Parts: sequence; structure tokens; C-alpha cells
Amino acid sequence: MSIPELTDVHPAWLPPEAFRAIGSRRTLVQADGPLADTVREEVAQAAARYGGSLTDAGPSDLVLTLSEAEGADGYAISLRDGVTTVAGGDPAGLLYGFFHAVRLGEAAFEGERPVEHHRPAMRRRMLDHWDNIDVHPVMGQVERGYAGGSIFWAGGALRADLTRVRAYARLLAASGVNAVAINNVNVHATEAHLLTDRLGEVAAIAAEFRPYGIRVHLSVNFASPIQLGGLATADPLEEEVRRWWAETTEHVYATIPDFGGYVVKADSEGQPGPFAYGRTHADGANMLAEALAPFGGVVHWRAFVYNHRQDWRDRSTDRARAAYDHFAPLDGRFLDNAILQVKHGPMDFQPREPVSPVILQMQGTRLAVELQVTQEYTGQQRHVCYLAPMWSEVLAFEDVAEAGDLVAVSNVGDDRFWTGHPLAQANLYAFGRLAWDPGLDPAAILDEWMDLTFARPGEPLRRTLHAMMDGSWRTYERYTAPLGVGFMVRPGHHYGPDVDGYEYTPWGTYHFADRDGVGVDRTRATGTGFTGQYPEPWSDIYESLETCPDELLLFFHHVPYGHVLQSGSTVIQHIYDTHFAGAEEVAESRLLWEKLAGSGAVAPDVYARVRELLDEQLRCAEEWRDQVNAYFFRKSGVPDAHGRHIP
Repeated sequence: MSIPELTDVHPAWLPPEAFRAIGSRRTLVQADGPLADTVREEVAQAAARYGGSLTDAGPSDLVLTLSEAEGADGYAISLRDGVTTVAGGDPAGLLYGFFHAVRLGEAAFEGERPVEHHRPAMRRRMLDHWDNIDVHPVMGQVERGYAGGSIFWAGGALRADLTRVRAYARLLAASGVNAVAINNVNVHATEAHLLTDRLGEVAAIAAEFRPYGIRVHLSVNFASPIQLGGLATADPLEEEVRRWWAETTEHVYATIPDFGGYVVKADSEGQPGPFAYGRTHADGANMLAEALAPFGGVVHWRAFVYNHRQDWRDRSTDRARAAYDHFAPLDGRFLDNAILQVKHGPMDFQPREPVSPVILQMQGTRLAVELQVTQEYTGQQRHVCYLAPMWSEVLAFEDVAEAGDLVAVSNVGDDRFWTGHPLAQANLYAFGRLAWDPGLDPAAILDEWMDLTFARPGEPLRRTLHAMMDGSWRTYERYTAPLGVGFMVRPGHHYGPDVDGYEYTPWGTYHFADRDGVGVDRTRATGTGFTGQYPEPWSDIYESLETCPDELLLFFHHVPYGHVLQSGSTVIQHIYDTHFAGAEEVAESRLLWEKLAGSGAVAPDVYARVRELLDEQLRCAEEWRDQVNAYFFRKSGVPDAHGRHIP
């Protein structure tokens, strides 16, 4: 194989300079097989560029070898007597260990380093692409994609040149990702055929991911036996349906022996599912799990199931309850290779949500926690919003990180910078690193990304990026929806403010603001009872106004505007203060970036793209500030205590 080099695409966190330390030394690779060949080719290319060598024997500065003691995907790294040794528990571990040495750079070869053992916390570290083959009339080619078209398909067909897919696989492996679902969970008519007569396209994509140890998964339509097989039913308990899935899956594995499995969105937002036949989601998931089991495959069954035809007048119906209500009664009834994929919060990737009670309560079911790298509700890759601090909080909450797989919706497209906003690359990198080790410090991950992407930048750039990015998630939270209430976005595309945009719709995403107060009563005492889905002590913490965290207050409670927060501020003053502060923080970030102009600290194209997007972020943040503040001033009639202008 050859290492992909794309001169017209940004190298992200794997520029040639990142390989200087390894490429200038003598390296011995003691392993065989396809992944070992990938490592060998990586070393050879780096050595050809920087004057080192790939040796077969003799003195070496770096030894890459295998040791079963490290376990699957794991590796150990040490430095003794001038020789750095990376020992992979298997070929995949060797690959991850090699990229760890790349991250360390010169530090991998300096001084002495006792043996360090590195093993992934998550067995499956997976990205879901919401790519379509055909351009959808509403959602485009990549649903909730903000970085151009698909890297897999163009013009209704598989791309003729898949070099960029290979380069993407390399980036993912360097961050620790080992699985990718390549198509949209909303499986439309054309994409359904990837399971059968267009399976060759999946095989071609899998061939590009394989050299970097990444398994391909496929989103499938639950009604495929009808759509593709000509059956009259998709009932998961019908023998002919089960036979169709078994035979189809056998053909998939005959074509792609290392195929990962299926992803399913069923009975959700118009997608077909087992409810049509009076069956449970366990029935549907287990049918597919049985078809996949002989080949070692898994089915990721999404728990994003709720009523999207809700009557906004009915305050007893609560979308936040839906996943738990549907799935908790099924705990323990899913097969071992059926993985329930649960969004990290009970709603839909908002800037602030509590952790989903499904994750905390379903102890008898294999779970995958789902995050969203694509910034659907956090600025759509037009705003700087480093998400690792949010994810870190989620993963640290009540051992969420021990739930099982970690999955995220990818933010990649065919844009030159991969993610549209060059700084949004940090979110993709951080996902892989946190999936490997949820205990990593988000600021340290950002340093890793900077060191690789900007070739160990000088202190001015490092300080600037930390100042812009470390707190950017909280900055975004400040100038958008307050205190965990969520969803004050424009319907449809979800960009920019529209405080009442979803307030009288069937989607179940309400804030219930009136002249007296704001927030959703989800208490057991007087509301929807959602707090009761949590285990102790959280059910009582969220139930009580005295103990509910400020940042989630309006998610769980409807309160007067004069309610005093734990911070000492009233709700209405908090809304004013945070929205003014958030916009000011964006303005400060723009000024910091402008100081880099002409410094040579970043490439001109990177500087220009970020500068352009910061202009848009500031415009949008000011619009958020003014719309939200004006809305609540007009609702409450309470003036800003500091006398600032509110339109």
C-alpha cells in the first residue's frame, strides 16, 4: 500500500512535519501482516523524507514489535539505553503505538521512559456518517453536515478516486477510532441498496479503511425485506423475514469478511420499525443480532425513539421521557451482540443536557453512548466550539464511560479543511482520544492536536488557541439557550436564534416561557415525572429547586423570572448577563486571532478561513444576544440591572 498524500487537502493532525522525529532515526519493525505493513510503510515514507532508515536488523533507535501481554488494541511504550520500544498487543495495537510515538515527537527519544501501558477504555470507538448517495432535497448530501459533500459519493455514484478516504482512515487511526458507519441512519431508497446490489461500493470503501484497522458498518432500513427482498412483511418474528436477513448478511460477509455490522434507526421520525407489527425493539434488534452473530458482527440499535407528533398543548407528554419509557422495560432482553445506542442526553445534542437516564439505569444491556461531533446545535462548524470539555463531563458522570462503545456523528465532508472550520478538526481528534481514554484532560488533548497540526507551535499561537478554545463551549452556551432549556433555534436548519421557533410545533422541544416564568416542569411532584427515571441521588437532586444545578434548572423546573439561582443571580438577570458576556467573549476571540495576522504562526489559508468564520460567529452571537434578551425583557418586563441596551 502507499501512504496517501493529498496536496490540495489540509493534512489536519498528520502533516509531514509530525513524522520528523521518527523519520530521522533508525526503526526496526518486528511484525507481519497487513497492519504491520501499514506501520512499515509509514516509517519508510517518513525515513525517505527525513534521512532515517527502516532496518531489518542491527542497531535501532525505535523498535516496533508485538507482545500478547498488552491485549487487543493495547500497547506499551518504553525508552531504555537509547532505544524506544513500542510493543503492540496485536497488529492494531502496534499501529496505535506507532501513532503514540508520532504524538510524542522528540520526547519519544529523550532520556529514560519506564514502561507505560496503554489500553483503550472502549472496545468500539466509532463514527457514524450521515452521508447520502443522492442529494436529499432538504438535508443535502450529508445530513447535518457542515463541511461540504460526502467523501464517499458524488453525483449519485461512488467516487472514482478514494484516496481521500484512505487519508481519512489514517487520521482516524491516529486518534484511536476503529469503526465507521458510512451512510445516513435515515436510510433513503437509493442508500438501502448498499446492502444488496450496491454492496460493491461498501466493499471498495472498506478496502480503504482496512489498512488502518477500521471496520466498516452500514446503516440499514428495517423494512429492507419489503423494499429489497419483495416480501410482504418485515415482521421480525416471521421466519421468512429472519431467513432473508440471515441470507443477506451471509452475502455481506462473503463480500466483506471484516464487516462490522449494522446501524438501525427504527420507529423514529418516520423510519419503519417493529412497532408496525406489534413487536418490541428487542425483537427487532435480536433478529438482526442473530443474523450477524455467526460472523462476529454487531447491531447498533438507536434508542432515539419518541413521539414527533406531540400536541404542544399537552404538558403531560415529555419527549425527554421517551427513550427510557420505550427501552427500560426491555433491559436484559437484548442479545449480547445487540448494542443499544443512546444519545448522551435525553433530548437531542443540545449545548447542555443532563445525562440520559437510559445510560444510568439499563445495567443488563450492552450500551453505546452517542455524541455528536458535527455541531448541529453548537454552531454548525461556523462557530468555535471545542466540545471535549462537554464530553469529558458526560463521560465522568456516574461512570458513563464504562457503558460500552462510544459513538459519534462525524463532522467530515469534502471541504479542503475536512471540517469546514479548521479549528473544528480538534473536535474530531478529541473524540477519538476520549474514546480511547475518557480520563484525558481536554486541554491536554488540545495541546496534542496543536502540536501535531501546527508542528509544535510557538507560545503566542498556543496561548491564543487555548484562550479561544478552552472555554468556547461555555461561551456558546452563554449566548444561546439559557440554563439548560435548549432548542431556541430556527426550525429545520437549526442555525441561529428563534426563541419560539419550536414552541408550538409537534416536536416536543418547548421552553414554556410566559409573563411569569420559564422552564419545563419535569418533577415528580407537579410535572412530567421525568426526574423519577434517574437513580438516587440524582432523582432527588434534580427534583429539588434547592439542589438542581443552575445550568440545568430550566430543563427540570418552571420558575419565576425572579427565582434566585445558587449563583446568587436571578434567572432574568442571569439571562441578560450571560448573553452579553457570551457575545463579548466571541469579540475577544476575534481580536486575539487578528493579532496573528502576518505573524507566520499559521498558514495564510487557515488564517483567512478562521478569520472569516469568526466574523460570522460574532454576527450570530450578537443576534442571539439581542433576540434572547429582547424576548425575555418583553415577556418579563424586568429591566437589566446594569442598564445595558436591550432592543
